[in-house]
Amino acid sequence: MSYNQRRFLILVIIVSISGFSQGMLLPLISVIFEGDGVSSTLNGLNATGLYIGTLLISPFIEQPLRKYGYKPIIVVGGAIVFLSLFLFPFWKSVMFWFVLRMLIGIGDHALHFSTQTWITSTTPTHKLGRSMSIYGMSFGLGFAAGPLFVPLVKISESLPFIVSSVLCLVAWSLVFFVKNEKPEALVGDANETGFTRYKLAIKYGWVAFLPPFVYGFLESSLNALFPVYALRKEFDLEFVSIILAAFSIGAITMQFPLGALGDKIGRRKVIIAGLVGGSILFFIGNLVESSQILVALIFLIAGMSVGSMFSLGITYMTDLTPKELLPTGNLLCGIFFSLGSLSGPFLGGLYLQKFPQDGFLILVSSMLLAVGGIVVLFGKRAKVTV
Repeated sequence: MSYNQRRFLILVIIVSISGFSQGMLLPLISVIFEGDGVSSTLNGLNATGLYIGTLLISPFIEQPLRKYGYKPIIVVGGAIVFLSLFLFPFWKSVMFWFVLRMLIGIGDHALHFSTQTWITSTTPTHKLGRSMSIYGMSFGLGFAAGPLFVPLVKISESLPFIVSSVLCLVAWSLVFFVKNEKPEALVGDANETGFTRYKLAIKYGWVAFLPPFVYGFLESSLNALFPVYALRKEFDLEFVSIILAAFSIGAITMQFPLGALGDKIGRRKVIIAGLVGGSILFFIGNLVESSQILVALIFLIAGMSVGSMFSLGITYMTDLTPKELLPTGNLLCGIFFSLGSLSGPFLGGLYLQKFPQDGFLILVSSMLLAVGGIVVLFGKRAKVTV
């Protein structure tokens, strides 16, 4: 195995464990709070801590990455995530857990921003879709495994947090086996100020930031609030975990095929088809929610349709954005992901407060259709290198 392949493998492992922690943490804390009688609105707002942390660190992370390189940022981010997960069992408090979730958001964003920028900056364009699909698949595998560990809470409320922190420590240690590198130097107007870089990146690739927004909305609303909605519908806790995992499994199975298809026919076409298909599927899911098995099946197929939106959005952004602006573009992808992730629990929590027993999946379906319409009307077809 060459050094580049080994480096890619290590980055993929790190991202998969990060996905596992996120996939477990959202439904786990929602279930714990629901059992303690915490309102769905406060439950949803608490889940936003992860994404508030992401937004807080976003303006300050690009310059250290350019100055110090990818590896130090991953090291610091991984350490923050491990320590935060380790501290959860020490004090059960809504506010304390909110702060820990913010810290995990900061650490996770450092990990993802560094790893995805490293991959997009060093991968040839004609292989980028496949490489990013493997990146997305690794995150999805971890995210799919996460909810399956939620029932460990029946053994001990601390056990899921301990398992997750140990796995993060093991994955984090692997980064010490790769050499540090730095992004491509800035040139021209992009070298002026951070605001100028943001403006240029948005000018070139704004439409590519919408799929990460969608994925953030889906990930947070489904994992943080669907368990609450499903438990009110008298779903079994174990089956709720299976339903959430089904979505991630569907995403995993189609990550590589959709990434390769985007390399061939263009990311925009694949993104539009996925958004429209996902909207239809979640609408159908609302109609059959009396059956846990049918809901799980819908989540599986919907995951196949929209579960690749984050990686597709990043590769679409890479097609549209000059190479020296890729760190800025990746940063904005992360910011839009966080905005989607913040709006998911907040809007979903308000929706559940107003309609506690009716049509949660209609909210998801409407959002997908709206974003799909924007991409159809305003998106530009990316150039494809075959």
